[in-house]
This record gives sequence, structure tokens and C-alpha cells, in this order.
Amino acid sequence: MSDFDYDLIVIGAGPGGYVAAIRAAQLGLKTACVESRETLGGTCLNVGCIPSKALLHASELFEEAHSGALAKFGVNIAGAALDLGQMQANKAGVVKELTGGIEYLFKKNKVTWLKGKGRFTGAHTLDVDGQKVTGKNIVIATGSSVTPLPGVTIDQQVVVDSTGALAFDKVPAHLVVIGGGVIGLELGSVWKRLGANVTVIEFLDQLLPGMDGEVRKEAAKIFKKQGMALKLGTKVTGVAVKGKKAMVTVEPAAGGAAEQIEADAVLVAIGRRPNTEGLGLDVIGLETNARGQIEIDHEFGTKVPGVWAIGDVVPGPMLAHKAEDEGVAVAENIAGLTGLVNHDVIPGVVYTHPEFASVGLTEEQAKERGEIKVGKFPFMANSRAKANRDTEGFVKVIADAKSDRVLGVHIISTLAGTMIAQAAQAMEFGATSEDIAYTCHAHPTHAEALKEAAMGVQGKPIHI
Repeated sequence: MSDFDYDLIVIGAGPGGYVAAIRAAQLGLKTACVESRETLGGTCLNVGCIPSKALLHASELFEEAHSGALAKFGVNIAGAALDLGQMQANKAGVVKELTGGIEYLFKKNKVTWLKGKGRFTGAHTLDVDGQKVTGKNIVIATGSSVTPLPGVTIDQQVVVDSTGALAFDKVPAHLVVIGGGVIGLELGSVWKRLGANVTVIEFLDQLLPGMDGEVRKEAAKIFKKQGMALKLGTKVTGVAVKGKKAMVTVEPAAGGAAEQIEADAVLVAIGRRPNTEGLGLDVIGLETNARGQIEIDHEFGTKVPGVWAIGDVVPGPMLAHKAEDEGVAVAENIAGLTGLVNHDVIPGVVYTHPEFASVGLTEEQAKERGEIKVGKFPFMANSRAKANRDTEGFVKVIADAKSDRVLGVHIISTLAGTMIAQAAQAMEFGATSEDIAYTCHAHPTHAEALKEAAMGVQGKPIHI
């Protein structure tokens, strides 16, 4: 009989944790997953990626119907009205279906759900709300939570985090978003389309920190055109709530005179931090780095034998799909196989309208490493985009000047999130820009813009 209750215990049932548990069970390991939420799926599925996409899609449909944007296609809609309650109910329905789906997969694969919060009492022992369980291997997949803004209290009424911004029961007249990153822009976009005035405050001088510089500049133009007020290079020094209003005090990031902005709601979206508090890491001699992350080796093992970590609690981008790939890889490593993740080829997407997607190096990063060639193609010259009256954005391909190997791809388009998969797959196979340029793409499709951008690297695009 085994000395342990389980071959593997995963702490956390988010995208990394539940995938690790299912893959481990598929590989024959007796597996349990510790989760304290009432439903599986973690932040992403319950109050993150999935509900936000449900609202983004619904708000886009509302704007199309309400704004008269379809009239140019001969579709005239009169009297379109917002039913926010139904929109929120649809969102909740999507979440319920998907969280229920994971519970079904746990049962199908014989993964035991240990309900409660897990805390280390030894390298192979956990206390789960008073229940002692042992595991030969334990994977930490506890995800991340919202980074607080010092001096600002989240009340989930007037001052909200991303969870609260998904659950408004009425459209705020004026929403102030603190943070011009992915979460702030996505949720700001939802409420802008539904009728709110939106002001985005960003400490840096451009939106979308970390993305390609040209994409960041274009993003500012696009969101201004959509009617968002942008206060870049600006810091928030205080938020005071009086009744059902908030007064946000700001000043230039470089210093200067302060001003106040009145808001009906304030969304704090300045980033996320790893969830490691309360895990008892000190008990097993495991510390975190300066960013609060758990350091791991290339197999996702920590310095404590038998203890592994994946997802938002380890270095790298805090993305659900990165965590999922790491979940598969760590399970395979524990099972004696070889699990790898190429962290140089992890796409990122901003699900606004249009979408912003990227994979690999930015132009700035690529230039630091050596000589490059860049090809760009605007959707204005793409026939399918033109037919759809959907011509905003471009595709940009960055390649090494000597080897022609693709180093990075950046796309602004309504279909950017889907299109970036081809670029990621090409890069995973070590493709050159010539490989993409000479791959036949169906016509007419938005995807042809990627082919033309790759042809642009060669200096010979056809349609511009």
C-alpha cells in the first residue's frame, strides 16, 4: 500500500490546476485537487476571462444594434434597448455551464475534489480545512489576485476591482478606470459601449504596458476615437467616497498640480499579485522572490523535492493559457514523461474592439538583440476586411535580418485573437517570414494580411 493518500495533490482549480489534475489522472496518477470556491475554474472561469468575454461580446452586439452601425449594410434597427439584467444572466449561465463542465471532467477522470483551503504542514502533507491529506507530489497552482492600490479601499459598490466591475446592476454614468492595461481597457470598453462615460488613468505615458510600442500608440488613437478620455502619465493620489459618488485625485506622474475627477464608479485595475499567503510555505522552507513569486526549475519543480508550482504564482506572464500548458507539462514530468513549455512563444490578447494580439518579441526588444527586418500590412488593403467594413488595424511581422526567422508578430484587428494562433504555431516550428509568405492562404480572409505582412519582410507585398 502507498505511503501517501495520493500520488499528486494540486492546490487550486484554476486553468493551471484543474488541467494539471486531469492530465495527471489521465496518466494513471491517483490525483486530488484542493479548491475552496463553490465552483471549479478559478478566477479565469468564475470572475475573469470567461464572464468578461461574455459581457464584451454582448456589449458589442448592443452597440451594433443601438448605434445604427448596421445601417450601411442595409440593416435598420429601431428601438434597440439594453436589458442589463438579461445580459448579466446570460453571463452567469455561461459561467455555470463551464464550471459544471470541469466538475464533470473531474468525475470522468476520477479526480477527487478536496473542498477547502490547503496549507502545508509538511513537504508531503496538507491541512485542508482541518482534514489531513498526504501526497507524494504537490503542485501549487493558487493563481493570483488583484493588486491593491495603497490608500484606496475596494468596497465593491463605488470602488470596485475587476470582480465588481463584472457585476454592476446599472450602467455608471461616469466610470473612472485606474490602470491602462488589459483588464482596465476590456472592462472600460464594456461599460463605454453600454452608455457610460469612461476615463482611463495610466501612470505610464502609453496604454498597454509591455506591448509593442507601435501597437501602444495605435491603441491610444483607437480608444480616443471610441470616446474614452485618456489621462496618460498621470498618477492617482487618492479616492474619496461620499455617498454613491467618488472623488478621484490625480496629478501628473512627473509632478505638478493636482486635480479632482468625480465618478459614479471607480475600477482599480493596476495588476495582479501571486496568491501565496496562508499556504504555509515557511513550514517547508520555501520562500518567494521580490515579486512574490515561487522560483522553479525548467521542470516546474521548486527547491523542495516533491513540491512543484505553475501558473500565476511563478515567473512569466499571468495568462490562463500559459498556466494550462504548464499544468500539462508538470503532470507529465511528475509521471516520468518530458513536459515542456516554450515560454518564448506565448501569445497575449486584449479582447477589446478591435482586439490586440501579440506573440514573441516586440520591435524594441528585437532591435536590442540584433539586426531585424519588419513587414507591415494594413487591413485597409485586405479585401475581406474591406467587404466587412472592418478595416481598423494592421499585421506586423518582425524577423531576424540574417536568418529570416520570425521573432514576433503583432496584430490589431477584430479577429486578432484568433489570427495570432497561426503566428504562434509558425514560430513554434521555427518558421521564417518566407515560410509564411509562401504558404497559400484562403481568399478572401483576414488571415491574408499575415501572409502579406510576411511578404513585406521580403520587400514584396502584393496589395500595397
